[in-house]
Amino acid sequence: MNTLSRSFFTFLLQFTGQKNLQKGRALHALILKTGLGSDIFLANSLVNLYAKCGHLDEAKLEFKEIEVKDVVSWNCIINGYSQQGLGGSVIVMELFQTMRAENTFPNSHTFAGVFTAASNLSDASFGQQAHSLAIKTTNCSDVFVGSSLLNMYCKCGFLLEARRVFNKMPQRNPVSWAAMISGYAIQRLAVEAFVLFKLMRQEEDDGNEFVLTSILSALVLPEFVANGKQIHGLALKNGLLSFVSVGNSLVTMYAKCRSLDDALQAFKYTSDKNSITWSAIITGYAQTGYSSNALRIFSEMQYAGFKPSEFTFVGVLSACSETAAVREGKQIHGYLLKLGFESQIFIRTSLVDMYAKCSDVNDARKEFDQLKDPDIVLWTSMIGGYVQNGENEEALNLYGRMQMEGILPNELTMASVLKACSSLAAFDQGKQVHACTVKYGFSLEVPIGSALSTMYAKCGNLEDANIVFRQMPGRDVISWNSMISGLSQNGRGDEALKLFEEMRLEGTKPDYVTFVNLLSACSHMGLVERGWVYFKMMFDEYGIVPTVEHYACMVDILSRAGKIEEAKEFIDSVPVDHGTCLWRILLSACRNYHSFDIGAYAGERLMELGSQESSAYVILSSIYTALGRWEDVERVRRVMRLRGVNKEPGCSWIEVKSRVHVFVVGDQVHPQIVEIREVIQRLMKQMKDERYQPSFDLLFRDFCNMK
Repeated sequence: MNTLSRSFFTFLLQFTGQKNLQKGRALHALILKTGLGSDIFLANSLVNLYAKCGHLDEAKLEFKEIEVKDVVSWNCIINGYSQQGLGGSVIVMELFQTMRAENTFPNSHTFAGVFTAASNLSDASFGQQAHSLAIKTTNCSDVFVGSSLLNMYCKCGFLLEARRVFNKMPQRNPVSWAAMISGYAIQRLAVEAFVLFKLMRQEEDDGNEFVLTSILSALVLPEFVANGKQIHGLALKNGLLSFVSVGNSLVTMYAKCRSLDDALQAFKYTSDKNSITWSAIITGYAQTGYSSNALRIFSEMQYAGFKPSEFTFVGVLSACSETAAVREGKQIHGYLLKLGFESQIFIRTSLVDMYAKCSDVNDARKEFDQLKDPDIVLWTSMIGGYVQNGENEEALNLYGRMQMEGILPNELTMASVLKACSSLAAFDQGKQVHACTVKYGFSLEVPIGSALSTMYAKCGNLEDANIVFRQMPGRDVISWNSMISGLSQNGRGDEALKLFEEMRLEGTKPDYVTFVNLLSACSHMGLVERGWVYFKMMFDEYGIVPTVEHYACMVDILSRAGKIEEAKEFIDSVPVDHGTCLWRILLSACRNYHSFDIGAYAGERLMELGSQESSAYVILSSIYTALGRWEDVERVRRVMRLRGVNKEPGCSWIEVKSRVHVFVVGDQVHPQIVEIREVIQRLMKQMKDERYQPSFDLLFRDFCNMK
């Protein structure tokens, strides 16, 4: 290499380190002008310059211009593409195969780039083949090759292979330790990660910032917060809190461990905050149910002059979802549109989820439809949104479209579809979905098992519900609840109560839903004393504070048993705001037991509370009619008219040949409405010919008079 070439070479190294593409291109022109373009050292340096600056097309053009490529030429282009994600990794595979075909012998730098690229591929076979070649060429002893190989196996989820590589490494550096610890962290093996971290401290030192961020990422459950505090102390002792990545990891760790006070302190003491720091604390509050705090901190972030990232928006949209803050959600939607983030798939998924949870399924569907190729997460989010908002037919229609487009569902998709079948009591469709879960290889683990058991129970097929329930390899409280509820709602209350005792014996802790189901079973069977036992057991044994649902069940138990006075006294003693719920239950019971005085009292309370349910006014009016209090009858009717209270139209549905037909009073949109009306007319004529006389009770007559 002559003096001029050496000078050019030095400048190229400098411009590459600075990533100064403009000066690099000018120097490239000068090299060509002086006729030194064929110099292999300069040519390789130019490939490296363009690759390091992210201009891979220019790097590849320059690479192709090299007539006699050496291993450095291949290394420059391979390592350039290895940093470009999945697309670059595919090109690395092709380059490496071409390199071998041209009999260029790879070295440690080649394998480091190849293993880095292989870590981005879902199929580990390419990396495994390269590993075999690295063993043959004795390149595995290099610490950089070993670390890249280790990282590849960890990212592919092959932890046993990764640990074998790690154990055989003759020399390890902080990158090696960090990669192995991160591998355990990705698989949520916090204990293994922490044991390895302690081993590192015994064999090496306390580690650098990369090791600390890796071990902190493994500590994501409340039981590991004490370990996290130890790492925090170590970072403070070694002066590593000055690294923003360590501060961000501490905030994230405390937030995921639900230690929000510590997370906030770590956030405040992070001197060099960036958008990741803000995103960590916002997401932490959003995911632990403190959504208002998340929104407040997002506002503070704006005032502090920080530009939110896509991860910030995901966190803050999650906060809006949990609090049904649709107004704030729309404002954030407008803001992220302004910043150009809406095209990103996980942002779109968060928007669909936010609108769906805010009961705005129309806007959720608009966001869904704007994406040409939604992924399975987005399909699942939209289907789940329909189910959450009671639009189960739309959920099943969208699932049908998803199948037609050849999108394979995941477990959450199938669970949502099964919930839709449950709500519609669509037994035939539910069985078809069950068959699909078997076809796709889904096990009866939660949530599929619970959803299937619930579907069969709600469709009245308790035998199949029980078979699914018993075959589940692991049953959580939701699984038990669905089976107890199914038995209770299908007139098998005794079995429901026995199943609860079995649940307790297996060590599953009941939740508030369990007791709603138990109290409901007691209500249907008239078990007043047993109901009191379960009601007291909630708080005394399990610390569950009764909600309105539990109080409603107790009122129903007492009312059904004819203990009207006791039910009234119980309502008066309820310590929580129950609105119109409990008085409505009592009013219905008073009509059934002709307890008109207490019924009038309950009805008047409902009117005071501004009830918008027509049944309350109708029953109260019928009670006053029975008592001969005509002025009160007229007053109730007048209030009903003034408040614009109307009876909601009835709705029913039937499933015929796997299709659900929905009918609403006065609806004319059914495609077979003409034929349906002809059948109804024939039935009415037959009723008249056979002199059938329908019976109307006092309540119905009174309601007809009011209309």
